[in-house]
Amino acid sequence: MTTVENSHIIQGLVSLRTDDRFVSVDIVENAKFNRGKEKIYIGVGGNLFAFACKTSKDLGFSGYVGFIAKTSLIAYYAKTLGAEVALGQRMFIGEEAAEKLIRQYFKK
Repeated sequence: MTTVENSHIIQGLVSLRTDDRFVSVDIVENAKFNRGKEKIYIGVGGNLFAFACKTSKDLGFSGYVGFIAKTSLIAYYAKTLGAEVALGQRMFIGEEAAEKLIRQYFKK
């Protein structure tokens, strides 16, 4: 779940589970008002994937995250998240890409 600082309005949701050696994203969704050209906030999806990467790293999985992408989003996820295709629509975010997302969205 992502919220804006000092707000209780949910901007997006993510469902995670752990596999043997990585975190798996089962579903990630932006709130309706954060989709399309008229969205209120940009980067909500990236923030949710960064959260998944941080969770993976915190669990000792080096930031690895796996997920199944809609075919139309494969190139987008590769470009914006640094995700790679494992097989078909199955994608993963490796250690280096995970670190980049964590640094981008979890600034200290």
